Amino acid sequence: MGHRLSKIVTRTGDAGTTGLGDGSRVGKDSARITAIGEVDELNSLLGLLLCESLPTETRELLIGIQHDLFDLGGELAVPGHEFLGAGQPARLEQAVERFNAELSPLKEFILPGGSRAAALTHLARTVCRRAERSVVALGNVETVSDTVRRYLNRLSDLLFVLGRWLNKQAGGGDILWQKGKNA
Repeated sequence: MGHRLSKIVTRTGDAGTTGLGDGSRVGKDSARITAIGEVDELNSLLGLLLCESLPTETRELLIGIQHDLFDLGGELAVPGHEFLGAGQPARLEQAVERFNAELSPLKEFILPGGSRAAALTHLARTVCRRAERSVVALGNVETVSDTVRRYLNRLSDLLFVLGRWLNKQAGGGDILWQKGKNA
């Protein structure tokens, strides 16, 4: 990578465009830049979650996901290149199965919340879903790999399960939705 990021203020984006990894320029409001930005927001939110006291295996999993999200963002930033491998979404699927095995089956919808770490995980899930919608919208007008879409879909599943698991680890449980509670 050398000194690629040594000059931060370039002024090249002052007119509302930004450069992609292949050297092309696109509008900062393009579908591709929206998707990249939402993946970046998700990664930043995972960084905030990592400020919490977390079990070691969860911390290592989330740091690995942050690296994957940089691969995913790189794939979005360099049209036509694939940086994610099939093993990355598969690893998330295995993690979903591993954490979900410790949880009781759900019979009702749950409210996001509980412990602070679980609440942040639920927030990350919603940001992940938004990033996924942006990637799908991008895929309607430009080529996006199936692996990118699959990864974000699996990640949102994992974040849902992980939020439940973190509540259990904190000695709490799910907050069940009560239909018509305030009716």
